[in-house]
Amino acid sequence: MNQSIEKVRAMKLSGIALALEEQMQSPHVQSLSFEERFTLLIDREETYRSNRRYQSRLRTAKLKDPTARIEDCDAHTGRGLDKSMIVSLSSCNWIRSKQNLFITGPTGVGKTFIACALAHRACIEGLNARYYRWSRLMQDIAVAKATAKFPSFLENLAKLDLLVLDDWGINALAIDEREDLLEVLEDRYNLRSTVIISQIPVERWHELIGDPSIADAIMDRLVHSAHRIEMRGSSQRKVRSSLTDARQ
Repeated sequence: MNQSIEKVRAMKLSGIALALEEQMQSPHVQSLSFEERFTLLIDREETYRSNRRYQSRLRTAKLKDPTARIEDCDAHTGRGLDKSMIVSLSSCNWIRSKQNLFITGPTGVGKTFIACALAHRACIEGLNARYYRWSRLMQDIAVAKATAKFPSFLENLAKLDLLVLDDWGINALAIDEREDLLEVLEDRYNLRSTVIISQIPVERWHELIGDPSIADAIMDRLVHSAHRIEMRGSSQRKVRSSLTDARQ
């Protein structure tokens, strides 16, 4: 049996190998029929592969907070969260429908946590996601241009089911930044979903982009079929810090 297990591993059927080892250690397995044991092996292999694909998607997503879970989103502290909307977004149907999401509000209220929680749920649902801080995306685009890899970089972004852009609009966009953003959004328009996280209200995004023509084009591709979460309240970081100080 040990030799068989090694052969199964060599065939890259690690889930079956693990299930065989568990069956060898179980005193109750002899009471099962061959068909029952075989079904358990196949189920374990399927689960093993599904978990590996999920872990791979989660690594690729590079979430700022990989521990964020939609179940931990607090909709009862006056932050402007609509519980029914959060539940609806957690289904990921908006991603499958190629819709966008804007999360705005002051710093520290939990915008990034919510976005990461939704991206994590997307990974669970078998969808590909990627988190970027705006400044980091611009850096990666600059490197891609310098190494003549910009077309392939855009192609990889276009394949993502969900692209999360954090800290957008802290500063007015430079000429190359707004042009690059338009390139990214053009490839994703009506094909993939994008989350924009910003401290700046949506109504001011047009002036942040700068050039009226490009601003119109960008906003047209973003606002179409977009959901909005407009958060408010005090910084949760300050609240947690105050609670920690009080305990000490």
